[in-house]
Amino acid sequence: MSDDPRTPAPDATPHGEPDVAEGGDPFVPSDDEGQDEPRPATPRSITLSVSVVALALLLAVASALPLPYAVEAPGPTLNTLGAHDGKPLIEIPHAKTYPVTGQLRLVTVSTAGGPGYPVTLGRMLSGWASRQDSVIPVEAIFPPDQTQKQISQAGQQEMISSQEDATVSALEELGYQVPTTLTVGDVMTGSGADGHVRKGDVITAVNGVQVDSFSALSTQMDAVRPGDTVTLTVTRDGSPTQVPVTTTDDGHGRALLGVLIDPSFDFPVDVSIQIENIGGPSAGTMFALGIIDLLTPEDMADGQVIAGTGTMDLTGTVGPIGGIRQKMYGARHDGATWFLAPAQNCAEVVGHVPDGLHVVSVTTLHGARQAVEAIGAGKGDQLPTCS
Repeated sequence: MSDDPRTPAPDATPHGEPDVAEGGDPFVPSDDEGQDEPRPATPRSITLSVSVVALALLLAVASALPLPYAVEAPGPTLNTLGAHDGKPLIEIPHAKTYPVTGQLRLVTVSTAGGPGYPVTLGRMLSGWASRQDSVIPVEAIFPPDQTQKQISQAGQQEMISSQEDATVSALEELGYQVPTTLTVGDVMTGSGADGHVRKGDVITAVNGVQVDSFSALSTQMDAVRPGDTVTLTVTRDGSPTQVPVTTTDDGHGRALLGVLIDPSFDFPVDVSIQIENIGGPSAGTMFALGIIDLLTPEDMADGQVIAGTGTMDLTGTVGPIGGIRQKMYGARHDGATWFLAPAQNCAEVVGHVPDGLHVVSVTTLHGARQAVEAIGAGKGDQLPTCS
């Protein structure tokens, strides 16, 4: 039957005579010829139609509703040895620097969700379906009582602190002395320092041994067992004062004084790090490596594209970070073939490494520096991995 029911079927009347209905009267085709009579709607079909429409409406509404989840995805990466927005990320204006051919890329995570920017059902479903993304409860990332502005400000402050710590660690790794004023920023209630050490005291010695840097203080505390009493020499109101402090255990067998140090540094080399719109402390390791590479005659990476992550404290320890799976995918997307991962993140790395990316486990800045040098020398396959 053709699309137009008024068109006679081909060859229905080969001699041009009209069809004759029973009884001899000519049968004239109408517009409804060949169409089925409409069937009356049943209660079941009505219920099904209403259910489908209702489900579609519910899904449409649900896809637009904010949900208490956040979606982490790979973010951009930046070469700490290169430039961003026309400016070098690391500038060392008053010291001799050396040309480099490799890349040392810091990595980031792009997060959808959080205060003021809720994630929708559609974004959450796409996150679940992606190998690169992670869907996690929003409170696992953002403090519930903070605004987006407060979170952003805290992230920027962490970034500034990480740059300072990275600079100190990098310069000390290169053999520079970084004189430091170790001012007590706070005293932990109930600790051995409570009632003995005061906020504003400046620590100058431990058990009679002078400490003029955070690393020197850390070295002296390495020799102390938890529970031992040490004698701190502090400058208080301009005068030296000796105070006894009974140490406590940090939970890992290390002795704690029970004070928070607010250090200030006298840098022997002026290092400036220019970066905006990226917060958090996780770029510390790559900043430190970038400073070392620029101040080292040897071309450490030697043409290799190496990405990595990890916090960096004043003792040169590489600390764990969040979002490492997304950071590995972001690194691979931007051409990295090697990735430096904090050893404490290795459990999250195994089984999630993108094709073509080689992951190296690092625990200290010194070890990370040796890893970059080995990769540049073509000996990366000898380095420890997370497998």
